[in-house]
Parts: sequence; structure tokens; C-alpha cells
Amino acid sequence: MSSPDRTTIPAPEPTAGAPATDPGGPTGMLATWLAGTTLEDIPAAVRERAKHLLLDGVACALVGARLPVSRVGVQGVTALDDAGDAVIIGWGGRTTSAPSAAMINSSFIQGFELDDYHPVAPLHSNSLILPALLAAVPRIGKVPGTRFLLGALLGYETGPRVGLALHGGEMLSRGWHSGPVFGTHAAAAAAGTLYRLDAAGFEDALGIAGTQSGGLMAAQFESMVKRMQHGFAARNGLTAAALAASGYVGIKRVFEREYGGFLSTFGEGHSPDPDQIAGTLGSTWETERIAVKAYAAMGGLHAAIDAALELRRGLPAPAEDIEHIRVDVSEAAYHHGGWQAARPLEPIGAQMNLAYAAATALIDGAALLDQFTAERINRDDVWRLIERTEVRHDPAFDRLARDERLTTRLTLTLKDGSVRTVEVAHPRGTGDRHLSNTDIATKYRDLTHALVTPERQAAIEQAVLGIDHLEDITELTDLLTPEVRPALG
Repeated sequence: MSSPDRTTIPAPEPTAGAPATDPGGPTGMLATWLAGTTLEDIPAAVRERAKHLLLDGVACALVGARLPVSRVGVQGVTALDDAGDAVIIGWGGRTTSAPSAAMINSSFIQGFELDDYHPVAPLHSNSLILPALLAAVPRIGKVPGTRFLLGALLGYETGPRVGLALHGGEMLSRGWHSGPVFGTHAAAAAAGTLYRLDAAGFEDALGIAGTQSGGLMAAQFESMVKRMQHGFAARNGLTAAALAASGYVGIKRVFEREYGGFLSTFGEGHSPDPDQIAGTLGSTWETERIAVKAYAAMGGLHAAIDAALELRRGLPAPAEDIEHIRVDVSEAAYHHGGWQAARPLEPIGAQMNLAYAAATALIDGAALLDQFTAERINRDDVWRLIERTEVRHDPAFDRLARDERLTTRLTLTLKDGSVRTVEVAHPRGTGDRHLSNTDIATKYRDLTHALVTPERQAAIEQAVLGIDHLEDITELTDLLTPEVRPALG
């Protein structure tokens, strides 16, 4: 969509540009890599995976666009900020400012806990990257699909590395909402790619992003704001990139500053590891580790759901057969999902609670949209099982390899006295159990078939998976703009 009186910042032609302050430091190495990497530098399989990750993000946005919580968010934000030409996905041409659109569209992707997550450095990449990219486009002008894809890839690679430097799940254990803490950098890297920042510009963008990081994990219990906290980071990363593109100077060497730097402050007392930021750039691809969800719940619950579904197959009547449920998890999963659920429980709380997730999976044999509606959450059958559930922290799981710390042990004691146990190290969607690209396309179709026409559904899929052939990304945004039907009726 265009507006004749808007101010745009034309994307300059790529040049060597100005260098980072210290090209050998973690900030400078990352900034230099971001400025110099081209799509051709990235393996074909990684590029293809990124396209399917984008498709999953689009599916989640279409599901989330008309949820009740999303309608409240759109009403609140546009009442404050109703001027602009950035589109709101699924709202029939309704627009707002670029920062507000990034925030709102992110809340759609996070709207029902169906979106991707990084199993080692917990953040939801699409809810940071896709909204920031879409919001930047009207301010820049024509953006080819190849540039958009490169921006997504650089964002996918940046966010987890910053998270790993803070030891990933430790942030959750300390009460931080980890994704909004290190997600600002992912959004800044993605949007900065559209602005064609040089190394000095990326350094500024990373510095501006880092000073806007934050997020409290108490948002998971009953508030609506958990849905929007990655949106705050998407908005802030976009703002950081736009400011850097205008010459606004950010914090230099933000990751390594000893006083008030990103790692020294957020990692205080926890020995952050700056080598994680740039040590494997171009050789290890974090994009390939991003997990696509098979269930509508936070990632730390997925191993428990897997175990429950496996145990359920041997139980003719789970709700009647089970005397006691024990769930053993790592420290991060315990703090994030092991809290005591109590009625009334909001959908957001159910999607964050180990006892609820295990109980409903045992009874229903599923953990998708229907299992987290207010009507389902309120039924007595699931609460009878929750009352019999004990969640425990097993310190042995904390000593496992970092990519195995989602390990969960589910133990059922049946009324006949028998005991059944299943332990899951890699929940479906992670490790060697990744959803394939074909699985992701199927998930997209399953989630969206009731929301849009078959013709629009097919056109969106074709545009995303063929994004590197789009001359102008507005070919995709024009497909995302029209209204969608509500996912929950």
C-alpha cells in the first residue's frame, strides 16, 4: 500500500561502508557478518528451511488475527495510533504506524502459542522478525523477495546467538521473558537488512536494540500482555534499525561493555559467554534448530504432551484409571510451567502449565486449539487430573547437554497400583524429531483452511515458498491484508 506524502528512506546500494568500532569483538564480528552476508552465502537447505519457517509464521498470524485478545489489542493500539500506512494482517486494509503494526502483527503470531521456538535459546523468532520486516517495507519502498528472505535469515541467526550468550533458559529461571530480552536484536538485524545497513550501522542498531530489551515472565499467568511482549521487541528492533539508517548513533560494543553493557547487565552474576554471539557464524545455522510447534502450548510443555500421548495409548479411560501423575523436568521448565494451576485458569495460563497440558493430552489425545479454549479449560474432568498431578524439578536434567534440557519424565500411577513411565528427551519439533518442510506446509493448510478461501490459501503458500522469485514483497502483503475469519468462531 502506498501513500504519496509519506517519508521513505531509500535503501542504498550495498557498499563496503563504515566498519564496526572493534571488528574483532563480539558486537563487531556480528555487525560485520550481518553487513557482508548475501543470500548466496547461505546453504540452499537453510534458505529453504527459512521459507517454511516464514510460512509457519504466516499461518500463526492468520490464526491469531481475529482472536478475542487480538481484537482488544487492535482496538487499544489504534485508538492511540490510527495514522500510518503499515498493514494489520487480516483486518481488511486497516493500517497504523510502522512501529504499532510490528507490535500488533507480532501479537497475532504469538496469539495462540502455535508459533516457533528455539529449544536452547528460548525465543519466538517469527513473532520478532516477520512483523518488523513487514512494517519496514512501506518506509523503504520496493523490496524484492530475495532481500526480505535474507533479512529473515539474518534475524533467525542473530536472536538465538544472543540468547545463548545469556545461557538461554537461565533467563526464564530468573524471571525474564527471554524472547523479548534478546529478541530486539533479531528484529534489528532483520529490519537493518532491508535498510542495507553497513557494519557501523548494524553496530548502532544492535546497541539501540539492546537498550530497549526487557520483559517479565509473570506475564504468563493471566495477563493479555504475554501475547504482545515479543511485539514490543519487534517494534523496538524496527525502531533501532530505522534510527541507525538515519545516522543515529547507538551504544557501541554493546555486548562487551563492562559497565551497563548488554551481557554484563542482563547476565550479572551468571557468567555470560560472549563467544556464543559470533563464534560459529557462517558454519552453524541456528535457523535449522528453530522448532516448529506441533502443539498449541509453550515449548517447555511439549515433551510432557508427547509423553502423555504415548501413555494414553495404553489406557482405555485415562480420567478414571489414573490415581497420580508425576512430571519431572529441568529447572527452567519447572519455573516456567511447574506452578500450581488454580481455577479460574485463563487460556494463556493453561498454555503455560505442565499439569494442565499433561492432563488434557491424556484425556483428549490432543493439544491444539480446542484444548485451550475457555470452555475446555473449565471442565471438571481435566481438573480432577490436575489435582492428582505433582510437578518436580529433577536437577539431573540440568546437567544434561544443553540441547537435551527439555527432557521430561511422566510417571502415571494407576488405580490398580501399576506404574507407567515415559521419558522424552527431544519433543516433537526439536532435535532429530523436527517437523519436515512437508509437515510445516501441512500444518499451514490445516490451520488456515477455515480462515481464508482455498484460492487465497494456495496463493499465500505459493508466494511464501516462492518468495525468492517475488519482484516486490507487496505481492505477499496484498494477500495478507484482507480480512480473515475468526479461528475460534
